[in-house]
Amino acid sequence: MRVLLPVIIGLLYATGIYLILRRSMVKVIFGLVVLGHAANLMIFTVGRLTKGSPAFVPHGATGIAEPFADPLPQALILTAIVIGFGIQAFTIALFKKTCLSLKTEDLDEMRNTDQLEKESP
Repeated sequence: MRVLLPVIIGLLYATGIYLILRRSMVKVIFGLVVLGHAANLMIFTVGRLTKGSPAFVPHGATGIAEPFADPLPQALILTAIVIGFGIQAFTIALFKKTCLSLKTEDLDEMRNTDQLEKESP
């Protein structure tokens, strides 16, 4: 399990970067989604995977009894999921508006927007 998770995280990062470098905007969006999942899995792994009870202090106790699950990585992942969803929604809206105005999905053709503006009346 200690070797499997870093390998999966590395494969997710490699897949996300590969998809972002493609010419299609749909692949760029999927690349952003995969990178978000890789980052969430990395945060979860760095927070040490432990099977234990929730991190609550029982009534009358002075500390938490071992073993307990660390709530901070879980809270960070929930926050990262919400932020990632917002970024993905913004990216989809931005790409849709760009596709409608330039009438192309190819990122290489979008670099030549000066020629498109000169041709339009």
